[in-house]
Amino acid sequence: MNIHDLIIIGGGPTGLNCAIAAERAGIDYLVLEKGVLVNSIYHFPVNMTFFSTSKLLEIGETPFISHGEKPTRREALEYYRRLQQSFGLRVRTYETVQRMEQLRDTRQGQYRIFTDKGQYETHSVVVATGFYDTPRLMNVRGESLPKVKHYYDDAHPYVGQKVLVVGAANSACQVALEIWRKGAQVTMAIRDDKIYKGVKYWIKPDIENRIQEGSIKAYFNSSVQEIHPREAVLQTPEGTLTIDNDWVLAMTGYVPNYTLLENLGLDIPGEEPRIPIHNPDTLEASLPNVYLAGVLCAGMETSKLFIENTRDHGELIISQVKKRLEQLVAH
Repeated sequence: MNIHDLIIIGGGPTGLNCAIAAERAGIDYLVLEKGVLVNSIYHFPVNMTFFSTSKLLEIGETPFISHGEKPTRREALEYYRRLQQSFGLRVRTYETVQRMEQLRDTRQGQYRIFTDKGQYETHSVVVATGFYDTPRLMNVRGESLPKVKHYYDDAHPYVGQKVLVVGAANSACQVALEIWRKGAQVTMAIRDDKIYKGVKYWIKPDIENRIQEGSIKAYFNSSVQEIHPREAVLQTPEGTLTIDNDWVLAMTGYVPNYTLLENLGLDIPGEEPRIPIHNPDTLEASLPNVYLAGVLCAGMETSKLFIENTRDHGELIISQVKKRLEQLVAH
């Protein structure tokens, strides 16, 4: 049996930040990541540039040097990869956490974690799973067709294709503009009567001008009703509309992996924003010695927390873990 003082679930920037704090505190820890290191960033669009500056993405008091003020996906992957190697962080990638059970009186915080590759016992747990791996589904007929994508990678596959982009936030607007400029015929389905007000200031006028001039066709106050191999059906203010369509890029956002959180035994309200129960001052969840870290603390309000405003979570959590471990030894 693998026994550790601390198991960190999630190998993204927040998980690595917690690991760095644990490493410095001399705590025996292990990070479990179901995909690759910083898996969410790896699955960002190939040519993506962050909205945040490199300084705001720094963790572990380690400078992040990029060619421009706002780093690229490639630079971020290099930065976090070097962090893991420089600190010698103990990370097991390609290992999926499935569930967790309490072993005995949890006033001492003993847990067993089950993965697809083994089992681990631990005193404390940090859940830093983010939200990018679970898309917010439209729940319409045809959404499971191969033509429907909830993640955007690169513009090239859509050259000369008829593409429906669903959504009106930053990702949807960026995707619509990029694939249109590469030669796609772009239509947008937007639930509200205008582009989302929070779209970045350098993107918003661009997409609005393209819509106004007719380069990109936008249906406001509209939603997707059905998807077929060569068509998509929209519900618009003028009624039902069927359009020719090759691809649907559903940029509808993402949500935490609530199935996993429930399998870990965490208490989660049934109503939105479905923020897992936790103490906002200590980040301790409904189970003793189990902590939430990073954007997970915002539940479905995924636009409220980012890497830059959760960088203190690691030290906050690890200070409590260390104190309780010391108390356990003293008794």
